[in-house]
Amino acid sequence: MSSEDQKPEQSKDDTVKNAEPAVEDDVAAPVERFMPEEEAACKQLPTTAQPFKCWYMELLNESNEKKTQANTLFSSAKYENAINVYEEAASVCPHYLDYELAVLQSNISACHLKLEQWKEAISSATKALDGLARLDKAAAEEQAEAEKEEAKAQNDEDGVEEEIVSSGAQNSAPVEKEETEAEQARRKRKEDIARIRAKALMRRARARSEKGGWANLSGAEEDYKLLNTMENLSPADRKIVKAQLVILPGKSKAAQEKEMAEMWGKLKDLGNGILKPFGLSTENFKMDKDEKSGGYSMNFKQS
Repeated sequence: MSSEDQKPEQSKDDTVKNAEPAVEDDVAAPVERFMPEEEAACKQLPTTAQPFKCWYMELLNESNEKKTQANTLFSSAKYENAINVYEEAASVCPHYLDYELAVLQSNISACHLKLEQWKEAISSATKALDGLARLDKAAAEEQAEAEKEEAKAQNDEDGVEEEIVSSGAQNSAPVEKEETEAEQARRKRKEDIARIRAKALMRRARARSEKGGWANLSGAEEDYKLLNTMENLSPADRKIVKAQLVILPGKSKAAQEKEMAEMWGKLKDLGNGILKPFGLSTENFKMDKDEKSGGYSMNFKQS
């Protein structure tokens, strides 16, 4: 299945067409499949240990096969079945492969969006984003260690001999350093993570916006703000983000005022129930705002 985005899907909001990307198929992506120490140990095992040697590799292969099946189900609009198979793929995938698991959770979120199961879509997208956050942390630590080793190697080299160059060579432009295979791999992984993060954020923002309520609308606004800072969005997604950042503040404020009014109404009913045996009601109490401090004081008013 192609990893190209599908055509945008229209939202319930008549003002904006809110699309979610197609599910991901990253089986062939050049990513680290196993912990280095596990892979090294695996290669050293004798032929007699072949069943153990292949056990966890088979888990990943099984997970990828199930993901491919789920992608096909998604393309056939069999979203409930696709969710079940994606979840099976996640259950057999080695737990430390955060990238692969993030792709699966993001795909599950896409299925829930199609089914208008907003709460579940939010949950799955959040799981994907949490996994990517762990990858960011690990990548930062790896980058710091690589820079430390590079600096150490450079210092050792400088200590061995001092290179003598001509004044012309000193004034010439520095030679551009070629990217090593390790650096290329880190850059590719960083791009892959950014791509999945953008898709998961788009899906969570869409679900939060559709779910409604003050908390969800505020969360959607924060997601869209973060998306607005990302450089890897498609023109269609960028258009959606810009439009939602115009619409959501007003919707969020209206939802806040509605929920506050409902809360005060419930508190008022509770207060009336408590005060009724004493021949009083909440109407006997007036809240006055102090314009200087911004605080409120309660004053008793006889009916």
